[in-house]
Amino acid sequence: MHITGSRISSLLCSNAPLVGYDSWWCLRFSAPTNSSITRPWPKFMDGVRTDRCLAVASIPSIMEKQPEGSNDCVGLGQEEKKGLEERKMAETDGYQNLFGLMKQRFLGFKNQKYMKELEYFRALAEAQFPKFMVIGCADSRVCPSNILGFQPGEAFMIRNIANLVPVMKNGPSECNAALDFAVNTLQVENILVIGHSSCAGIETLMNMQEDVESRNFIHKWVANGKLAKQRTKAATAHLSFGQQCRFCEKESINQSLLNLLSYPWIEDRVRRESLSLHGGYYNFSNCSFEKWTLDFKQCNKKEENSYVVKEQEFWC
Repeated sequence: MHITGSRISSLLCSNAPLVGYDSWWCLRFSAPTNSSITRPWPKFMDGVRTDRCLAVASIPSIMEKQPEGSNDCVGLGQEEKKGLEERKMAETDGYQNLFGLMKQRFLGFKNQKYMKELEYFRALAEAQFPKFMVIGCADSRVCPSNILGFQPGEAFMIRNIANLVPVMKNGPSECNAALDFAVNTLQVENILVIGHSSCAGIETLMNMQEDVESRNFIHKWVANGKLAKQRTKAATAHLSFGQQCRFCEKESINQSLLNLLSYPWIEDRVRRESLSLHGGYYNFSNCSFEKWTLDFKQCNKKEENSYVVKEQEFWC
């Protein structure tokens, strides 16, 4: 597959064969603002050449047919109307193509993995016994299963902006609800918090003004990393903003590990050594991974909100 312009998602980068479809060039789409399509066309599809991936005929159109006299064509000449309709059709074909690819990948998974390991997947349908809980960033480029090879049933996962864990006193959240289930019901043995390079959530945190109250959901959420930001600012005042963000990307992981200990049922299991807390950092610029473990016994000897790590490894 040849890609120009923006990078395309992993869904389109797969080389899974699509038998029976001819090669074609995707048009360069430029949807009008009043287009009737249900979602804006993704920019990363601009200029993409896709081989053997025409839309599967069984996939329904996502664009409802517009009644004649639609406002889209008011004041337009015949040629302009024709061009507008062609663009709409191109957009629809493109979306059908995305789900056509998705369908082929699902069927590939079913035929090449599920059916070959049918007994294993039938056992998984009855119960799950993951050894890991993974807390990762929602960034589309950072998929823990792809990066670390987790198979179905091996890791209970939650992903949020900047892979943050709020302290218990901050109240209910999607993150601590998942923690409750993973630790108390599934009884995972490891919690792994994975951060990554060029994290927009951390950059937002570092740019936020301390004394300004925001109603922005993202700002309210990344504020869970404010202690990591404070330590970063204190330790890296001499560095550039970009370098400070890289430092905070890792510092926030360790802050999240400390925040996990604010939950008594997590701290109790860590104290009894039935649960371990780990940090991980994925650099997708050079495809490297750093892994470390929180040293709970040493942390207890330090002042509050300080930490000690052990078993550090660098994979490249």
